[in-house]
Amino acid sequence: MIAYLIRRVFLVIPTLVILSMLVFGIIRIIPGSIIDLMVTQEAVLADVTRDQIEAALGLDKPIHVQYGNWVKNIITKGDLGKSLWRKTPVTHEIMVRLPVTFELGLMSIIIALLIAFPVGIWSAIRQDTAGDYIGRTFAIAGLAIPNFWIATLVMVFPALWWNWSPPVQYIAFKDDPGGNLLQFVLPAVIMGTSMSATTMRMIRTMMLEVLRQDYIRTAWSKGLTERVVVMRHALKNALIPVITIIGFLIPVMVGGSVIMEQIFVLPGIGRLMVTATFDRDYPVIIGVTLFVSVAILLVNVLVDISYAYLDPRIQYR
Repeated sequence: MIAYLIRRVFLVIPTLVILSMLVFGIIRIIPGSIIDLMVTQEAVLADVTRDQIEAALGLDKPIHVQYGNWVKNIITKGDLGKSLWRKTPVTHEIMVRLPVTFELGLMSIIIALLIAFPVGIWSAIRQDTAGDYIGRTFAIAGLAIPNFWIATLVMVFPALWWNWSPPVQYIAFKDDPGGNLLQFVLPAVIMGTSMSATTMRMIRTMMLEVLRQDYIRTAWSKGLTERVVVMRHALKNALIPVITIIGFLIPVMVGGSVIMEQIFVLPGIGRLMVTATFDRDYPVIIGVTLFVSVAILLVNVLVDISYAYLDPRIQYR
């Protein structure tokens, strides 16, 4: 297991290098540049030329030199750079907004699992009943209906019909825990319901396959209760593909948080990414991308490790 983990860690490094090079280059070919934005604003305040702004930001150097300096700062100082607009460290910008995205993501995943597991298991053990059809319909609806569309309806129609809208001023947990949780309930439920659909369908499919195995029929023949057969014998053996799907929920959650944070005005990493993209704030964009990529790769490693716990036949060498 230790040797496997070491190999996985070393494989993460070239993945991050290739990803950072791609993002570093792609964000600079997007139409419009930060120099254009700054020239427009600085020209109002002072007689600042384009060349002076480029030199001040270090963007006058070739792109490979800029990339080399950026990598050098990460290796020697652990520094992801500074925002070109606010002059604050990118690491600080991420850490300030991380609790918001983490809270939203954690609540969303918990809600998704609370929906997916009971509905998926029930649909499997009550196949082709009314409850099964309702659960499958719910899953298809969750896959088909975009969560940003539902979030937009939640923001617009209550304001028109009942003169109510979700709070748009962020409430910190330390200031008002109850108000903070209430602020996150709507976006978390919308994201969680959407994410539960895929997991629910996978749980149902795998449970149906496992419930047809000989050892399950043997368990039934012993007179074991349905709860014991399903929870102790069937569920654990059906979880390996489900755990893979749950691992995929992390990047889905990250992508969904970008939309939810923008719609519900939550100051998280997703909203920071959107703002940085509009402002062409290159260090923030590449820093957030790298941070999220590391998180996703680590989750994938944890998912692989969990396979060995769920199925002792799986061994990593």
